[in-house]
Amino acid sequence: MKKTIFAAAALTALMGAHAEGHYVPGVEGMQAASVPPPGLYYLGYMANYNAEQFKAPGGSTALPGENKATIFALANRLAWISTTKVLGADFGMETIVPVQSTSLTIKAAGLSDTQSGFGDVYLGPVVLGWHGASWDAVGAAGFWLKSADSSAPASAGKGFSGTMLTGGATYYFDASKTITGSALLRYEINDSKSGGFKPGDQVSLEWGFGKAMGATQVGLVGYEQMQVSSDSGTGASSNKSERHAIGVEVALPLMSAGVILKAAAYQEYKAQAGTGAEPMGNLLRFTLVKFL
Repeated sequence: MKKTIFAAAALTALMGAHAEGHYVPGVEGMQAASVPPPGLYYLGYMANYNAEQFKAPGGSTALPGENKATIFALANRLAWISTTKVLGADFGMETIVPVQSTSLTIKAAGLSDTQSGFGDVYLGPVVLGWHGASWDAVGAAGFWLKSADSSAPASAGKGFSGTMLTGGATYYFDASKTITGSALLRYEINDSKSGGFKPGDQVSLEWGFGKAMGATQVGLVGYEQMQVSSDSGTGASSNKSERHAIGVEVALPLMSAGVILKAAAYQEYKAQAGTGAEPMGNLLRFTLVKFL
């Protein structure tokens, strides 16, 4: 089965309460670091995130009272992979336009808000994909634009721009490439918001182990996300946020239609809040990959 799952930024932030970066993990899973062959691709990522627990600022203690968030997001991604070689890799570019609806209630803070709209746009002028006999690798760089509304707590926009660097690898454990392991790392360097608050840098690691059974591929996936530098400016603290999740994924290629369908479910099992509250919940993700 030809693998076309590849890695880079995919969704804008799904949580207004999560302020350390734009990227929300759980978008990529098995073979996350495998760039597809040259061509033009549309990828539609649908994600539904539900949290009924928020960690209090500066620790792992849950906020008291009834607190919940429900987010539905659709990220529309257009990626182009060329036949041009750069450093031995296929060169490509991409852009992502996300749309989301967020309902946020934090009784402990007297907050209730529902908003819908476009999220911050991602521009990726550099995507590099390498392919070896038993491995694939990716390197990418791009920018999150401060393009969406961020005036309300549940607004889709983050209120700041940023740079994201991506690197990762997929390894094939057998000659027929039916058993895979992958790791994808993203590093976000955030700019300041208006008013001077600057979120700390954030690292996101997504991993996956997959097994192909005929055309269908199933596997174990997970993510680890950690703030690696402190927030600064008005209202900042030295505390750093983190969250961790594990899940399962299935992928089904429909090659006659030029389509790949994927679905994954994640459960977050640990979260630590930094300057702001940190949600902890579950994520359902559905992906459509279409060869144009």
